Amino acid sequence: MITQKYLDELTFSVIGACIQVHKTIGRGLLESVYHECLKEELSYRKINFFTEMNVPLIYRDKELNANLKCDLFIEIV
Repeated sequence: MITQKYLDELTFSVIGACIQVHKTIGRGLLESVYHECLKEELSYRKINFFTEMNVPLIYRDKELNANLKCDLFIEIV
């Protein structure tokens, strides 16, 4: 069962991972660099995630080809 405490701790860990990446490599780099570093940091912290997931766009019950992507989707276990 997913509890509020679990979600709070997961949120704290993910934000901590983001802060660690920023502390380590600094500012001013391309988004793709931060993305790769954050994937590494999440893996190091054993936080499950998916990356570059396709996100469907549904309009009037029809799926449109919009090529939307989710950069990171944190898996709730």
